[in-house]
Amino acid sequence: MDPISFITVSLALLATPGPTNTLLATAAAETGWRRSIPLLGAELAGYLVAIAGLRIGLGPAIASQPMLLSVLQGLSAAYLVRIALALWLRGGAGSAGGAAIGFKRVLLTTSLNPKAVIFAFAILPPGGATPELAARLALLSGLILSAGLAWLLFGGALHRSFQNPQRARIGYRASAGALALLAGLLATRAFAGF
Repeated sequence: MDPISFITVSLALLATPGPTNTLLATAAAETGWRRSIPLLGAELAGYLVAIAGLRIGLGPAIASQPMLLSVLQGLSAAYLVRIALALWLRGGAGSAGGAAIGFKRVLLTTSLNPKAVIFAFAILPPGGATPELAARLALLSGLILSAGLAWLLFGGALHRSFQNPQRARIGYRASAGALALLAGLLATRAFAGF
């Protein structure tokens, strides 16, 4: 894939609403985009860990046992349901509605993000460690950070609204609904593999 196509496809995938983007936007709406910037490190680390794990460890196992991909998708769906439930139950800004969206949650969510599978096996060049793969991973890292920042800025634009407990509750529930929908789509894919 040529560099322009790589950038276009990667940005399109990264801009698509998903579990990580939902958490980034919600965190920025809750605490402001500047205070949420450390979450970009969690997003980047999550994608890189997932891509490396998929290509080095799980890729060969999934190739020989395709049902493993369905199991992984099912586990990811269950985790998204857990996060969706936590966001649904969360109160307004400043309430004791649960722990803030933090580094660990974004790291784990991104590590389980189905987009990592697409990057690992469809967008990044095939094969082992090569200069081309290293260059594409470096470029992808910059794109991940750029797209993540855009989601933080989007959420940050909602920050003032999240200071009102009723509006915050609507925001949390909208985020929970988005995650539940994504979990349902992922679970459908997982069960189709059985």
